Amino acid sequence: MNKHQLVKRHLQEFGSITSWEAIDLYGATRLSAIIFNLRKTMDIDTMMIEATDRYGNTCPYAKYIYKEND
Repeated sequence: MNKHQLVKRHLQEFGSITSWEAIDLYGATRLSAIIFNLRKTMDIDTMMIEATDRYGNTCPYAKYIYKEND
């Protein structure tokens, strides 16, 4: 399976994915490019989340959420 297929399967099984999960689980370092292509055939929303790093800085990141068609 290529990385696009792995991310697509992850979205279908778990409903969402973040960059950290994509890197850790699949070695996919360009998640936003994969999501861009998957959006051609899937309904995917972006939720921006803010976290704090070890230095106290605010770090926004995206969580991509698959919206299944009913």
